[in-house]
Amino acid sequence: MPKSGDVAMIKTILVPATGSDADAAVFASAHAVARAFAAHLDFLHVRPDATAVAVAMASESAGAMIGGIIERIEQESEQRETRAKQMFEGFCRGAGLPLAETPTGTAAPSAQWHREVGAEPDWIADYGRAADLAVIGRPADGEGAPIETLEAALLQTGRPLLIPPAAGFAALPDKVAIAWKSTREAARTVGAAMPFLMAAKTVEILTVEEAEPAPPSAADERLLTSLAWHGFRVSGRRLRPGAGGAVATLLAAAGEQPALLVMGGYGHSRLREWIFGGFTETVLRAAPMPVLMAH
Repeated sequence: MPKSGDVAMIKTILVPATGSDADAAVFASAHAVARAFAAHLDFLHVRPDATAVAVAMASESAGAMIGGIIERIEQESEQRETRAKQMFEGFCRGAGLPLAETPTGTAAPSAQWHREVGAEPDWIADYGRAADLAVIGRPADGEGAPIETLEAALLQTGRPLLIPPAAGFAALPDKVAIAWKSTREAARTVGAAMPFLMAAKTVEILTVEEAEPAPPSAADERLLTSLAWHGFRVSGRRLRPGAGGAVATLLAAAGEQPALLVMGGYGHSRLREWIFGGFTETVLRAAPMPVLMAH
């Protein structure tokens, strides 16, 4: 097992506080990571700019209605902010998380509340660039952070993004499964995942074949050897896509035992342009395991 001083550890984690029921699983997952690395959790609530939203919603012919729209948005925003703050405070009490604005000098997690006004994706990108990791839940049924917030965290921060499953997780999985393709994005994600690899008991490299069956490539072997030099217990497997396609094959292999799936985030503007050109929204919306991505 590598020593903790071999790579940079995760010490600051950004967590959106949306005020929705989905926050509970995201908070718990972020706390599980914070416990593993004695990290500080920055909880961020972004309140919409009511005037900007109202103007975008109303046409010029409906200018007289803007005042009423602003009032309604302000009321809804106030309710959501109040609930988000209450959930944050309740979670910190239940988890025994002390509040801190500066390093405490103790090897234990801490938390801080932040509140901004404007567009959530913009603020997530701004805060995310100063964090070691962002933990953001999948959007579902209008709950949680919107897809634009995930895109901002992945494509605009330069930092890794951890997407927990809908139910969250209470502890880091013992296994890390790397969805490997010899590209810059995949290589960067493996680098970003080093703290998680250090915390895992086993690491498996999964390569989905895109054409006819082929023997392991030199690039696959180089990654396996490199990780072995780091001291990881690592193995590799090449997968032939089944009836469900490449993404179903990958998720099935990664889910054979509880695992953190590590994969590169592809595309210049949309999450839908992902790995192998065919991993659309399935991993984002339906992966049963936590997923770590970087771009």
